[in-house]
Amino acid sequence: MVRPTLTLDFFHDVVCGWCFNLSPRLRQLATEFSLEVVHHTFVLQENRDQMIAVFGSMPDAKQTILGHWEACQAASDNPERFNIEGMRHASFEYPSGLLSARACKAAERQAGQDGHWVMFDALQRAHLTQARNIADLDTVVEVAAEAGFDPELTATDILSPRIAEAVQRDQAFARQLHVTSVPTVVLRETGMRLINQPLQGLREQIFANMRLAL
Repeated sequence: MVRPTLTLDFFHDVVCGWCFNLSPRLRQLATEFSLEVVHHTFVLQENRDQMIAVFGSMPDAKQTILGHWEACQAASDNPERFNIEGMRHASFEYPSGLLSARACKAAERQAGQDGHWVMFDALQRAHLTQARNIADLDTVVEVAAEAGFDPELTATDILSPRIAEAVQRDQAFARQLHVTSVPTVVLRETGMRLINQPLQGLREQIFANMRLAL
């Protein structure tokens, strides 16, 4: 008997440390189970004004978010991937994930869902491990090129109305599913949401949902 396929709608923001922990776990689960992972951008704060509205100031935003990084690092399978001090001492303000969201949708246009995932992981490494400024277009295009994408096409797409609309469609789908935070993973066949746990806990959740989907 062929195992049923589960479709996982994965809502994420490149700047999210919890997403950084979850993405490699989902990659591992996709090698063990019959899963289709569908990526959706979900930008927490789209610009500087929104970050100030949430955190009070840009310095406070960086300080607060790096506190979140510490919690993510403590829960990580590979804590060395978090370069907290590198980001703390970076000369730029803490970046919004909007430009990276557009880059992920541009990669999706070039190479489908696999491309979206490759770009997402590459930008997360650039942000959380390498402390690069992913709010800078040149940096994002450079990361895209390093990940194997056409830099000129990526740059053009990032700035295009088509890609801006694609990001907005992801936001609209998130609202439809009442998604308010990242990471959120909705199992389409059962309507359940994964709890972000270590790999074995996620494995047990997937197995339980496979049984429900029979």
